Amino acid sequence: MKNWRTESALACSIISLLVCGVAVAQAPAKTPALAVIDAKDSAHWQAVAQEAGWQTIVPAGASTDPLDTRALAVAAAVRSAIQNSGVDPARVYLAGRGDSAAAVFYVISRLPDLFAAGLAIGGSPQAALATGRIYTVNFNNSPVLWVTDKDADEATAQKLKAAGMWMEWRSASEMKNADVFAWLAARTRDPFPLDVDCETDSPTFASCFWLTPGTFNVNELNDVLPRTLVATATPGALDLGAFGYKPDDPGPGVPISRLPEKYSGPLKLGDRITAIDGHPIADAHEFQDLMTKATEERRVVIMLQRGKERTRLETRILVPHHDFVPTARVQGRYEPGQKQILISSRSVTEMRVEIPPAWAGASLFWNGLALEKIDKPGCVLLMIDKELLHAGPCR
Repeated sequence: MKNWRTESALACSIISLLVCGVAVAQAPAKTPALAVIDAKDSAHWQAVAQEAGWQTIVPAGASTDPLDTRALAVAAAVRSAIQNSGVDPARVYLAGRGDSAAAVFYVISRLPDLFAAGLAIGGSPQAALATGRIYTVNFNNSPVLWVTDKDADEATAQKLKAAGMWMEWRSASEMKNADVFAWLAARTRDPFPLDVDCETDSPTFASCFWLTPGTFNVNELNDVLPRTLVATATPGALDLGAFGYKPDDPGPGVPISRLPEKYSGPLKLGDRITAIDGHPIADAHEFQDLMTKATEERRVVIMLQRGKERTRLETRILVPHHDFVPTARVQGRYEPGQKQILISSRSVTEMRVEIPPAWAGASLFWNGLALEKIDKPGCVLLMIDKELLHAGPCR
């Protein structure tokens, strides 16, 4: 088997990898699927899936849409495919490569109960971390495998793991087909894990397996459940308007690969930023490093390569400052031996709890207080009303 040495080699290896998986196993009634983040990249992933007998789930929308819009589009496409196309809900894997790799981390943090795992090839999670919406507990049941050909990325992965995120980094030069297939195949989605733990800043992205918070109140504190936001410096940005580049581009400089539809700034597609204040930019990784280390706004001069022409351009490095955003967190555990459902929450005053048949007859506790015994499966609505906790059937 060939080692994975470049992004294109990674893609070829995945194709053969999935073929191998199909050759040794009888196809189940429901098939696994690759959920693609970037619809423009669907042709590549469809080729991969067809070779394997897998399905491909392609969301509506564009790669330039806001990240939350893209996350909701992926979720809608996945649920439709599960309901209408014979996709196995236990084996849906989120996939992205290159500049879509960051979106793998973002979407799983927003939708922690939808995917068995995520696969990010190349790229960097930095753009996702910069959003201030990456919560480590949201990866507890949906880990990410990040495969790159840059050994320096291992340090980034170690920092994320030290922060509490379940993810693994592998060097493309050492990763073989069977290794990736084994990693994915070992992970399936359980709709009722015994332990769940999720954090969010939005009721739109509050689903957590069998717990679904519905109403938030920041005054409902719980010191037992701290924030799990990945603390990271928000990188600076050149004041040239929004633009995109491929984080894996080998250089020289930073090629401009994406501009908004109505962009009116000085850049054009194909331009390369080759130097900042006289310092040559070797590649996109060096540019990212410079932006990450920027701590204050300042004026700079960049050199822009456009074809054979070089242009000197004065601009600024902007350093964004995020306001504190309150979050809600829910944690649930089912203890079979004691027949107990233990739920803890922060900033939540109402939530729905789905009880599977195997848990019927369990006693329900919310933030340490016994509520009632759950006699039958179904949906239970928990509420805080006038500082009193209540449980009843869902309306």
